[in-house]
Amino acid sequence: MASEKKISLSASALSVYRDCPRCFWLEHNGVRKRPEGIRATLPNGVDAVLKKYFDRYRGSLPPELKGRIEGRLIDDQALLDSWRDRWKGLVYEDPFLTARLKGLLDDCLMVGERYAPLDYKTKGRSPTEDAHKWNQDQLDIYSMLLETNGYKTTDFGYLIFYHPVVAHEGGMIEFGITPRKVATDKRAALSLFERAVGLIRGPEPPRDPACEYCGLNV
Repeated sequence: MASEKKISLSASALSVYRDCPRCFWLEHNGVRKRPEGIRATLPNGVDAVLKKYFDRYRGSLPPELKGRIEGRLIDDQALLDSWRDRWKGLVYEDPFLTARLKGLLDDCLMVGERYAPLDYKTKGRSPTEDAHKWNQDQLDIYSMLLETNGYKTTDFGYLIFYHPVVAHEGGMIEFGITPRKVATDKRAALSLFERAVGLIRGPEPPRDPACEYCGLNV
């Protein structure tokens, strides 16, 4: 029996699986890629600026976060750079599923001797109490990837929300900062990955009436 073709997934790919299994199946079976729609470039620009800013505080914390989150930023810049690198990242290989999962971390905290993922998010307004739920899978996956690569993790991660507050003269925009501590579940991430791989190798799912992209497929 010929070996199965290896499946490679990312944290963002699994978000498509959550959103629409059929779009996910079509893309990973080579039928068609899901249209991306209109994408805002501002969050990517803010993300790049924040990475450079946080890099100035390796082994410590930016002053505005001291006393608001636990731990300190990982002090190994080369290691973090490899986790951010799209050609490297953090990778989990499953030889039984013939599949791999890769994630790219924004940042990482050391809490004692354990690792906790940290991710920056840009929002148009102050985050609601349940804003973290849209990124729960992402933090779960990052925790799982750290653990399976030999890094002992905490049972939580952090989302740092940046949201505009007021514009000042000269065009400077002041951002509010809202950190959120989020409990993580590594087993949930592994289960999500396994279900997604199983779906790819199974029959084509039915159309989802709630998905505008499914309706485009004929």
